Amino acid sequence: MRAEFLIVGQGLAGTMLAWTLLQRGRTFIIVDREEPITSSKVAGGLVTPITGMRLTLNWRYDELYREALRFYRHKERVLGRRLFFPRPHVRLLRNEREVEVWERRKLDEEIQAFITPLSGRPLVDGTRISAPLGGFQQSHSGFLDSAAFIESSRRHFETLGVYQQGDVSEESLQISDDGIGWEGEVFSQVVLCQGWEVARSRWFSWLPFDHTQGTVLSLRAETGEKRRIINSGCWVVTRDDGSMMAGSTYETRFDHPHQPVPGGIEKLESKLRALVRSDVEVLGSQTAVRPGIKRNKAAIGRHPVQSRIVLMNGLGSKGALRGPYLARKLTEHLIDGAPLEAEIDLQSNH
Repeated sequence: MRAEFLIVGQGLAGTMLAWTLLQRGRTFIIVDREEPITSSKVAGGLVTPITGMRLTLNWRYDELYREALRFYRHKERVLGRRLFFPRPHVRLLRNEREVEVWERRKLDEEIQAFITPLSGRPLVDGTRISAPLGGFQQSHSGFLDSAAFIESSRRHFETLGVYQQGDVSEESLQISDDGIGWEGEVFSQVVLCQGWEVARSRWFSWLPFDHTQGTVLSLRAETGEKRRIINSGCWVVTRDDGSMMAGSTYETRFDHPHQPVPGGIEKLESKLRALVRSDVEVLGSQTAVRPGIKRNKAAIGRHPVQSRIVLMNGLGSKGALRGPYLARKLTEHLIDGAPLEAEIDLQSNH
């Protein structure tokens, strides 16, 4: 047996699982089709404590943020490049309903722990950023350069001889009492980390997938916000190299994974131009599909019948935050037999 685990897909899920297995000293091969556009490569990688229209605290944020930060700092040391960038995150309120919600939310102690007082300074420069209803600044936030993380990890795995380009179809896997065969090798377990395409799997099509298509823009604009993330209906991030991103759409109905729905880009541009007062030049766009699961935070674990078939899926827009935690939990489940929490256990949907 050449390796214990066959990991299918090297997006955020597959990459984080591979790193975690590596840290535990387990053997694996990770196989990826190397598609140029995937949700992991397109993702803005935002990590934010207070989120959504209801302005609620992200699930287990304090615990997950600390774990994610340790994870990325370690990978930065190994790979020799920065990957995670802490940034204050400014959330601007969009309507009177959000103002009313925030008046209640800001009194919660758990929320207050992530709010940065500005000591009388204006929240934003009103000549560059539109903020008629105000907002708040969050701490312990930032973004992961997802594409750089995936690419530099792939090169590292290549040097270790545990990565290969290829396509693992379900038909190419042979399940037996001895293990799972693929390309003449036998593995103990296969872990599917293929994102939204798993919805077509004969093993996992029963899961309540909730995939959304998202489009991210590359742009040029003078926001005066090189060191903060600005969010009001859409978010704007300036990277260290000066390049800028804005996003994202959340489309539940789409005909093609990489083609924006009609009017989708125009709607996103409209939100962007309403937020940024200076001239905005849109340089390009990328579109992909985020894997999501209804009701659960993610879907990880063994198939209820075929125990050698394992899934890590449903990270959605929270992948940069939750991925390291989920990879550890899945690894502990597979190696140590540790139980999975209902919020992330795929069998809670069975």
